[in-house]
Amino acid sequence: MSLASSIKPISYFKANAAEVLEKIAITGEPLIITQNGEAKAVVQDIASYEKTQETLALLKLLAMSDEDIAAGRYKPARGVIERLRSKHKVG
Repeated sequence: MSLASSIKPISYFKANAAEVLEKIAITGEPLIITQNGEAKAVVQDIASYEKTQETLALLKLLAMSDEDIAAGRYKPARGVIERLRSKHKVG
């Protein structure tokens, strides 16, 4: 993805919104919208947006788990698995 080709002024977006949305849907590449020469917004297809949100949520969970480990709030997996197996034994 060439960053230069994915930056357009708001006037271009207003005049070509349908075409821009179609291109974004096909390529999956976002478009940066500028106003008065400054980047103001990013337009992207919904699938890419949802994927980004899911990725951010997973990264947040990883950061939280790192904090828990650093604070000693964890149990070794081996012990948890053994307790679950003994608790759910049939017979």
